[in-house]
Amino acid sequence: MDMKVKDICSLQNGRAFKPDDWGTAGLPIIRIQNLNDEEAPFNYYAGDYSPVHEVNDGELLFSWSGTPGTSFGAFRWYRGKGVLNQHIFRVIPKINVDKEYLKYALNGNIATIISKAHGGVGLQHITKKELDEIEIPIVPEQKQKGIVAVLQKAEKIITLRKKELQKLDDLIKARFVEMFGDPMINPKGYPIKPISELFDVGSSKRVFESEWREAGIPFYRAREIVKLAKDGFVKNELFIEEDLYEKYKAKYGIPKPGDIMVTGVGTLGVCYIVQPHDKFYFKDGNTLWFKNKGLCSERFIVEQYSTDFVRGQIEANANVSTVGTYTITNANNTRVLVPSIEEQLKFNAFVAQVDKSKAVVQKALDEAQVLSDSLMQQYFG
Repeated sequence: MDMKVKDICSLQNGRAFKPDDWGTAGLPIIRIQNLNDEEAPFNYYAGDYSPVHEVNDGELLFSWSGTPGTSFGAFRWYRGKGVLNQHIFRVIPKINVDKEYLKYALNGNIATIISKAHGGVGLQHITKKELDEIEIPIVPEQKQKGIVAVLQKAEKIITLRKKELQKLDDLIKARFVEMFGDPMINPKGYPIKPISELFDVGSSKRVFESEWREAGIPFYRAREIVKLAKDGFVKNELFIEEDLYEKYKAKYGIPKPGDIMVTGVGTLGVCYIVQPHDKFYFKDGNTLWFKNKGLCSERFIVEQYSTDFVRGQIEANANVSTVGTYTITNANNTRVLVPSIEEQLKFNAFVAQVDKSKAVVQKALDEAQVLSDSLMQQYFG
């Protein structure tokens, strides 16, 4: 039987914390980014708070503001006591329903929830009143547990595949240090050069929001570059018209295979190497364009961008007065090790072999995700 959310559970909103409330002591403030990223840092609050804002392990939370597919939806909390931010609801069952089942049921109806949401492209939000009216299926307790067991098994497979991919990435990092040493120390005395000597660094011609379309040539912001760097593909949300793309291509040029796209906002310094099949344009300022001069291996440079040596330079020079940025000037001044091209290519050959293993694991991960999505559709669609 289908029941409305308001008849199944109550939704308690978090507290509207201000930057002045943040500190380094007290309870962690649970924000949207902390729900789906265990490495996301906490801000802390040491003042007084209402008991309704306190969260403990096992609680069911719903992020009512965020990006669909990542931070928008239901989550179980298992990272210790904290205080809840205003953009998250605590979900408190009114009836006898398994919290894990309720989590899956809410997320199984996420398409309906998103259809009722508001906001700009990408970032969405839904009100308590609107969420209360969503209908989800409630089945007998024993069936709930059976559904949860099946979905958790699929979830574990996905988690396992992701860990396998992480281990392969760690293997590449270990090989880098084995071959070249820690760049912070540079024990082999390699030349250190600024990026400006190896790449022409720029950005794009500005595309105004009024020129964004729902179909056409993919238009990437920093978030799409992050997704491409992580997964090799992205389900794009924004596009521009083919005519505008061709105009900018002829007048200003477009990224070519071997060029590197580097995020300049959000998570700074995330790199994506342009592939032969890529056809896209990108947001100015959001993303930097490293045009390859053919003086070094782009794959070797990208690996350095994950080292403490380069990360430290990016963080030290980021404009953090408002939102951290990685500018063209900062990129040009970023220094990297430059071993001989022969050594770089030897490293690339190792990476290519590891990438073959990653492709196998990624295929298994994709299949597991398809299975999970199919099960969610079967139970809640």
